[in-house]
Amino acid sequence: MAGSNINRVIITGNLTRDPETRQAGSTSVCGLRVAVNGRRKNAEGQWVDDPNYFDISVFGAQGDNCARFLSKGRGVAVDGRLNWREWQDKEGNKRQSVDIIADTVQFLGGRDEGASGNGNSYSARGESYSSPRTVESDIPVDTADFVSTPVSAGAAEDDIPF
Repeated sequence: MAGSNINRVIITGNLTRDPETRQAGSTSVCGLRVAVNGRRKNAEGQWVDDPNYFDISVFGAQGDNCARFLSKGRGVAVDGRLNWREWQDKEGNKRQSVDIIADTVQFLGGRDEGASGNGNSYSARGESYSSPRTVESDIPVDTADFVSTPVSAGAAEDDIPF
C-alpha cells in the first residue's frame, strides 16, 4: 500500500562549502552539502561531536536563490525527502548514495554571518561574546492576520478559565 508510506526529512545545519549550480535539462539544480552536528559519548564516557554530512539538491528558482545568497558556513533549515540512487563510477564499480531533495530551504542567521553561521556570536578586539540565539528569516513577516482582541471592561487576566 504505497499511499501509507512517508518519506520526509527535516534538518538544520551549516553549509560545508559554497553552493554549486548545474543545469538538468531546462531546470537549474543547486547542490548543497550540510553538516548536522550531534553528540555521543566516546569509550571514555566523554561527550564528543558527531557530525553527519548530507548532500542536498534544490531545484528551480529556489535553487537559484540558494546559489545567490548562501555561502560556506551559513546556517540552513531544509525540509525535503530522501532519494536513493545507484550508479557506476569510472572504474565500473557500483556506487550508491542517499541524498535529500529539498522542498524548502530556510536561510538561518543574517546575511553577513558566513563562517559563524549560527547568528549568535561575534568578536571584537580579539574578545569573543555570545548572545541568545535568534533566528531571523530573509522573508518579511505579514502580521495582518494577527489582530488583537479587545478585552471586555469587566474581564481581567485572572478570569480566563484555562
